[in-house]
Parts: sequence; C-alpha cells; structure tokens
Amino acid sequence: MKIKAVIFDMDGVLIDSEPLWRRAELEVYSSLGMPVTDAMLRKTTGLRVDDVVAYWLKEFPPKVQISVDECTNKIVEGVIQLILKEGVGAPGVQHTLNIVHQRGYQTAIASSSYESVIHAVLSRLGIQDQIDLTYSAEHEEYGKPHPGVYITTAKKLGVDPTECVAIEDSKFGVLAAKAARMACIAVPSDGQEAAKEMKIADCVLQSLEDISEQTFDSLTF
Repeated sequence: MKIKAVIFDMDGVLIDSEPLWRRAELEVYSSLGMPVTDAMLRKTTGLRVDDVVAYWLKEFPPKVQISVDECTNKIVEGVIQLILKEGVGAPGVQHTLNIVHQRGYQTAIASSSYESVIHAVLSRLGIQDQIDLTYSAEHEEYGKPHPGVYITTAKKLGVDPTECVAIEDSKFGVLAAKAARMACIAVPSDGQEAAKEMKIADCVLQSLEDISEQTFDSLTF
C-alpha cells in the first residue's frame, strides 16, 4: 500500500472533547428529566450525535416533548461553547501533523461531529492551515460505524480509500475505517481500550505522541 493521505477522526483524537460532549449531553438530558449517567454515555462514544440522541430519547422518554433535532441542537450549542472555552488539544497533535506533512501526505478530518463543531475545534487549536479537508458524517445517510464518511472523504481528496490511513479512538470509528478498506491507527480514548473491535486496527498506540516515521513505514508495502 502506498499512503497518500492521513484522515483524522476528531473527538478524542485531535482534541480531548469526549468529556465535554458528555457534560453538554448530561446538562440537556438532566433538564429533560432523563436519568442518563456519565458511565452510560461512554458506550455511545464515536457515534453521530443525532444517533446518540435518538438512542437515549428512546431509552428514557423525556418528561417534556422534544424532537431529536431540537435536543441535538441544544447539545451541539453547549459543546461548542465548552470547546471554545476549555478545549485542549490531545498530546502529540502537532508532532503527528509534522510527521504527516514531512512525508507529503494529504490531511483530512472525517468526524461524526457537525461541521460547526469541527470549525470550533480547528479555531480553538489553531490548526486550520494544517488540514486540507474537513468532512462531517452529518452529510451522510448513516454515521459511523458505517464507512460512508471515510469513503466520501477519500473521494473528495482524490485518493483511493486503500491509500489512506485513518486515525481513530473509538470502536465505532475503527469499524468504519476498516469497512472503508483503510489502514487504521487506533489511539483508544478512555473506556475504549478493552473494546474487542480495537484488535482489527492495524496499529494500536497509547497516544499520538507514540506515532513515528516507523509507524507509517509499517503500513506501507
């Protein structure tokens, strides 16, 4: 395989935003009288936010009538505010981007988050000029673990999915990347380390800080 592009998941990979998402979700769910806990939310890590909301609204019908779209928008607004105020880049982000650019790879973000959240993250981290393309699963019929977001991102970059390396932190993301026929580096986020799906990643590391030239060499054949 000749690598031409590296496609990053965003939440939990480029930014430690999973805790911020859970905070935003819990605030909205609590206001609706839904007994959702932080521990419960960890099992939906990596899914598209509207899919997450639909799941929890069905699991715990709220006391106040609210649509999936309305609930989703409230959560997205909350998480954007948190990201812009408190968002912190994951360890090794610039280190990894430096290696990727030195090797001449294209860069993209393929995220389950909405475009508005992606833009907030890029603004907070100041890496807008280092990412060639961003694409959100909100534009796909299905979110991760469906591979659509990765397949479309590769098409927009003008490369074959087999020429891409995806960097993921969740089991649903790893499944999506591999279903798209991409090589996948997994950097499991909190609570995802033991997921059996991580075993199908081509490489599992503790952090982006552990990525090296040799990591990409090992995926080239």
